[in-house]
Amino acid sequence: MPLIEPGKKAPAFSLPDQAGQAHTLADYAGQPVVIYFYPKDDTPGCTKESCAFQDNLPKFKKSKAAVLGMSVLDSKSKARFAGKYGLTFPLLADADHVVMEKYGVWQEKSMYGRKYMGVARTTYLIGADGKVVRRWDGVRVDGHADEVLAAVQQL
Repeated sequence: MPLIEPGKKAPAFSLPDQAGQAHTLADYAGQPVVIYFYPKDDTPGCTKESCAFQDNLPKFKKSKAAVLGMSVLDSKSKARFAGKYGLTFPLLADADHVVMEKYGVWQEKSMYGRKYMGVARTTYLIGADGKVVRRWDGVRVDGHADEVLAAVQQL
C-alpha cells in the first residue's frame, strides 16, 4: 500500500506494547500522535532515534502529544529494548507487519544487491482529528526527534 498523504485519515490499528497492553489509534483521539516506524529493536540507529524521542518526551507531553514507536519484533523484544534504554513510551509490536503495510512503510529494500522486504524509517504526525498532518520519509536519525517536536509545537 502507498504511504498515507497529509490530510488523509490515519489507518486504525490495535497492537500490543512492550508490556503486552493493547493500544489503538482511537485511544489517542483528541490529541496529536507521533508514530515513528523503525526497522529493529536494539540496533544503533533505532536505539539513537528511540532515545532521542525519550529525551524529548516531557516536551511532547507538554504539547499533549503521544509518542509511539513501532517495529516488527514481538513484545518480548520491545520489553528488553525498553528496559535496556529506559524507554517509557509505548513500543508497539507489529510482528506480522499488517499495520506497517496499511501505513505504506513495509517496503522493498536492497542491501549489497539483495532485495528484501523491511521497514522504511518513516514518521507520521497525526492530528487530534485522526488525520495525517505531516510525514517524514527516509528519516535521518540525527535531529529527527527535535524536528518532529517542532512540528508538534506548531499545531
